[in-house]
Amino acid sequence: MLSFANWGGSHYDLTVQRINHVEWMRVLIAVIVLGFIVRAVPGFTGERPNVLLIVSDDLGYPDLGCIGTKQILTPNLDRLAARGVRATSFYVTCPACTPSRASILTGRYPQRNGLYELVRNDMVNYGHIYTEEEYATSPEMTLGLDPREVTIGDVLKRVGYRTGVVGKWDMGQAKRFLPLQRGFDFFYGIGNNGIDYYTHERYGIPSMFRGNERTEQDKGTYATDLFRREAMEFIDKPSQSPWFLYLAFNAPHAASSYSADSPSKPTKSSNRPEGVGVQAPEQWVRPYRGKVASEKLARYYAAVTCMDAAIGEILGLIEKRGETTNTFVIFLSDNGGSGNGGNAPLKAGKGTMFEGGLRVPFIASLPGRLPQGKTTDEFLSTLELFPTIVGLGGAQLPGDLELDGFNMLPILAGAAPSPRKEMFWMWRGMKAARVGRWKWIESPRGGGLFNLIDNPGESADLSATFAERAADLKGRFAEWRKQMETAPPRGPFRNY
Repeated sequence: MLSFANWGGSHYDLTVQRINHVEWMRVLIAVIVLGFIVRAVPGFTGERPNVLLIVSDDLGYPDLGCIGTKQILTPNLDRLAARGVRATSFYVTCPACTPSRASILTGRYPQRNGLYELVRNDMVNYGHIYTEEEYATSPEMTLGLDPREVTIGDVLKRVGYRTGVVGKWDMGQAKRFLPLQRGFDFFYGIGNNGIDYYTHERYGIPSMFRGNERTEQDKGTYATDLFRREAMEFIDKPSQSPWFLYLAFNAPHAASSYSADSPSKPTKSSNRPEGVGVQAPEQWVRPYRGKVASEKLARYYAAVTCMDAAIGEILGLIEKRGETTNTFVIFLSDNGGSGNGGNAPLKAGKGTMFEGGLRVPFIASLPGRLPQGKTTDEFLSTLELFPTIVGLGGAQLPGDLELDGFNMLPILAGAAPSPRKEMFWMWRGMKAARVGRWKWIESPRGGGLFNLIDNPGESADLSATFAERAADLKGRFAEWRKQMETAPPRGPFRNY
């Protein structure tokens, strides 16, 4: 649900399917203008494009070289930004991985699609090592995205796309939840939300899949290299059909493994066992060692640069195949940065409702149909990915599918303003709403009312000065929450 507001006092709520006549006319004119623009571009054929959707894991808002605030090397993503559009006000639906990724593939708020919590075993927090029998009945094996939910893969496959998932799935590992049952022809990757980069185990359990089966064939090889290999093989497969590849790296997420000396040794500050942090090959760590604040930060930067190199090889293959001008490439992170040396100028990071947890880097490239080297500050989110990708694929949406986003191609092309005026978040007792320039947060970690245009770092709480505005955002959040609660029920967490 989007709400279009008049700050003079009146406001009205509209679904994206029911935008008023004036707004529809503006969008229609923009689409028509965009159509004339793309048809005037030399070499444009109007073919349905391939789609490469790349998602990184825990990459912070400033963690690209082209941002220019860190000494982090991402030359290939920088080049992608130079030939496309980089969005600076792009949001995820949750500051943690599982709910965020479910929204990416369904175009629906986590509270609507039912996957609004992590699919994760919490006993690992206390050093417990699962047996295979225990793991088979644990949450990581028995929970997942409701089978009634429709994914991008479902829709594109029906209109002739060859569909694949490489990397981190994180929406259930039981067969009924895995990609081959969710609209995808191919899957190589991990079903849960984290592994050791080399053993491919999650706290002792082998966790790499090929199709519906676990495999240990590639044990010992760095995960990013494997995901690069499998992505390139999928793309290079001879076919007359356009393809959609969801390439979801686990980099630069910390490794889901215990420290070398003990699986149960607690840290000084908590009862949780201390992990190994981010893993990265020595060849990528070496250039950063001694130049950044710590060895862990050097490994974080190295994991990002290694992922960037993998992306560069994949983009090089697409160019070699002559498909660059007909491949829509999208890059983003699933949530804000963690253990990355900070997300300045944004506040806080992963797991919080501040901008550092919710606002992520975003790049989109489709030569001939999107401008080159453009930066946009239009308000956009991952809820827009589903309708945008499906629209480019020429697919018709199921009539009863209620989405929470819109096709953002005209906005990325600079032909129209974003119709998104508000967005809401709720996770683990934390609440937040953004309406226009204003952001309201209620959280055990802090909160208030912030003007994001004047203060993107959320350092000045204006709730006392603008009490009515704070109350208005809080009221809108309550209305949104009521809409989510009355939506058709979806598992696994919803009580129905």
